[in-house]
Amino acid sequence: MSFNQLGLTEELLKAVAEQGYSKPTPVQQQAIPIILDGKDVLAGAQTGTGKTASFTLPLLQRLFESINLHQKSRRIRALILAPTRELALQVVESVQTYGKHLPFRVEAIVGGASINMQIRNLRHGCDIVVATPGRLLDHVEQRNINLSQVEILVLDEADRMLDMGFLPDIRKIMALIPKQRQSLLFSATVANEIKSLAAQLLNNPVEIAVAKQNATADNVSERVYGINKEYKRALLSYLIGSNNWKQVLVFVRTKHGADRLEKQLIEDGIRTAALHGDKTQGARNKALEYFKTGKVSVLVATDIAARGLDIDDLPHVVNFDLPQVPEDYIHRIGRTGRAGASGEALSLVCPEEAYALAEIEKLLKRAIPRVADTGYEPVSLKVIDAPKKHTPNKNTGKKDFRHTKKPDRNAKNSKPAQDQKRKPQGEKRRSR
Repeated sequence: MSFNQLGLTEELLKAVAEQGYSKPTPVQQQAIPIILDGKDVLAGAQTGTGKTASFTLPLLQRLFESINLHQKSRRIRALILAPTRELALQVVESVQTYGKHLPFRVEAIVGGASINMQIRNLRHGCDIVVATPGRLLDHVEQRNINLSQVEILVLDEADRMLDMGFLPDIRKIMALIPKQRQSLLFSATVANEIKSLAAQLLNNPVEIAVAKQNATADNVSERVYGINKEYKRALLSYLIGSNNWKQVLVFVRTKHGADRLEKQLIEDGIRTAALHGDKTQGARNKALEYFKTGKVSVLVATDIAARGLDIDDLPHVVNFDLPQVPEDYIHRIGRTGRAGASGEALSLVCPEEAYALAEIEKLLKRAIPRVADTGYEPVSLKVIDAPKKHTPNKNTGKKDFRHTKKPDRNAKNSKPAQDQKRKPQGEKRRSR
C-alpha cells in the first residue's frame, strides 16, 4: 500500500513525498482511514512505528476540509496533549512538516519556555495547540486560552501521562472542551488503566493494535555486558572510540549521574552533551540540536528522552544504568531501529543491577544475549536475593522502618515491649 491509497489530499501527499516516505507503516495504514471517517480511535502502538504521522496527517486533513478561509480570527480547533516538553515539541515539528502546504498555525504550550511569548502567540491566534497539561492549565487559569471550540482531541503517550500523575489535570481539561468532538488516544501500552481512561474520553472507539505488548523491535540487536560498576565508564569510552561510533544515546538513572558522565566522557576526548529535567528549555534544545547535527557524538540522558526523541537512523543506544521500571527498557531502546532501520542496544550491567535485569527479561519473556568477554574481570549476574521491601507509611507513602523495635541487648531473654508483663504499681525497683 502507498500513501496515495489512504485518501489524503494533494497538499499532504506532497509534504509526505518531500520527506522521502512512500509506504505507510502498519499503524498509519490502519489509523489514517478511520480518523478520516471521523471515528474515535484507541491505538496501541510501540515507539518508532510512525504513530505521530498516523494522527497528524488525518487531523490536518479533517481541519482543512471544514476550514473557513473568510474567517479573520483564528480559533483553536485541535488540541494535542503530550506528557513531556520534548514529545510536545516533536509533535509540533511533525505538524509543521506535514502541514507546510496548508494554511494552519500551530503553537507549543509547554513549561520551561517563556509564558509571555506563548501569550502573545495565542493572542495572534492559532488553529492547533500542542501542550503539556500543567502549562496548559496555567494559561487556562490566566484566561489566555479558549478551548470551547476544539473539534479534535489527541492524547499522545497516554500511558506515560498516567505514570506521571496527569490524570487529574486531564480531567480538568476535559471539562473545558466540547463533548461533541473527535477523540484519539495513542499509547505504547494498553493496560487496564488506559482502557478505563478511554471509556471516559472516547465514544465507541475503534481499537487498533499493531504490535505485541512489551515487545521490542526485531531490527534492534540487544546485548548485555556484565561488568563491575567502577569500570562502566571505561568500557563505554572504549566501545565508542574503538568502534568509531558517531551517534550514541546513553541512558543513566539520575540527573547528577548524567552531569558526571558527561564530564568524564569529555575528559576522555569524546564530544558529549547531557539532557535532563534540571536544565533549562534552551539548554535542552541546544543539547538535542547539537546531537542531531553531529556537533556532539554522545547524548547522556535520563528517561526524559525515553519518549518523544525522534532521530533518524540513530544507530546506538546504551543503558549505562538499567531503568527502575522494566517497561522503560522497551521505550529506551525504541529510540533506535526506527522506521525499519536497524539499531543496536547495549546494557552495561553490574551485579547490583542483576535483579533489575531479571525483571526486564521477565517482562520480555526471553533472555538478552550476554557478551562473554568484556575485557574486564568476569562478573556474575545471577540473582541471589531480591531487594528487601518495606511497609509503606499509610499517611505519607514513605517507607516506614518504625514498625519493629530492637530488643534490649542488656536484658536477659528480652522480649518485645508489648509481650512483657507490667509490674504492679506498688512494687519497688530492686537496687542493683
